[in-house]
Amino acid sequence: MNALLRHRASRGFTLVEAILVIVIIGVVAGIVAVFIRAPVIGYTESAERASVSDEADLALRRMARDLRLALPNSVRVAADGSAIEFLLTSTGGRYLSVDDDVPGLPFLDFDNQDQRSFAVIGGTMRPIERGNYIVVYNLGDAIVPSDAYGFRSGGANTNIARVESVANPAGPTPIVTLESNAFAMQEVTMVSPNRRFQVVTTPVTYQCTRLRGGSLGLVRYWDYDISAAPLFPPQGSPRQAVIASRVDSCNNIFQYGTAATRASALVILNLSLRPRGGQGLVNLVHQVHVDNTP
Repeated sequence: MNALLRHRASRGFTLVEAILVIVIIGVVAGIVAVFIRAPVIGYTESAERASVSDEADLALRRMARDLRLALPNSVRVAADGSAIEFLLTSTGGRYLSVDDDVPGLPFLDFDNQDQRSFAVIGGTMRPIERGNYIVVYNLGDAIVPSDAYGFRSGGANTNIARVESVANPAGPTPIVTLESNAFAMQEVTMVSPNRRFQVVTTPVTYQCTRLRGGSLGLVRYWDYDISAAPLFPPQGSPRQAVIASRVDSCNNIFQYGTAATRASALVILNLSLRPRGGQGLVNLVHQVHVDNTP
């Protein structure tokens, strides 16, 4: 009798019992998955939207920082709002004028083309370097000779000249020598009422364009030649970097063409990025005030 009881006690599970347990576990797992799936998807989408928001915010802040350093009256926007171009400044200062009557220092001569050097009064925030551009009284809008986009090597009726050399660049009175004195070649002399100048380092373009992977992206171009007519993208071999990917649309990212925005010197940036999976859009709008006082 004892042997029979020990044999029955050691039989284990039957096939029916094993199948029943598997079915119950599957049902429980399915119920748990239903309740967990939605929070997991929600977390994933929230994390993706946060990442895209950070990307858009960083791109807008980068563009805003550059725009605040734009040469006065140098901002120009593509007709469809997909691109913007401006002349980036590094510093500015006051040039010595003939009326200052300081013996021993060269002044910016608006009459004598052979006088290519001038003294900077009070120094500058950042040193002027060879290859930079000196701009005086930029009014823009193709106003001759006060439009820096009219730069031509050798001068000829424009308000911008390239720096050939700088003596004592970090001192209180740097002496700047120009490749040519374009200011003495103006048909109508346009001096600065405050005797101020700006230093331009390079033109900069931000453009929405098709990337290699097929998606739309926002690209920054710099280190290319100044062109009288806006060219999007810039010609030649500019340096470039992608600052935002997964852009939803290139239309009206940049707005500056209306009378209201130009009068108030406001550049409106409207950037929409699409998260991975295409769920909704992240749209950020930023207004940048540009200094248009020459």
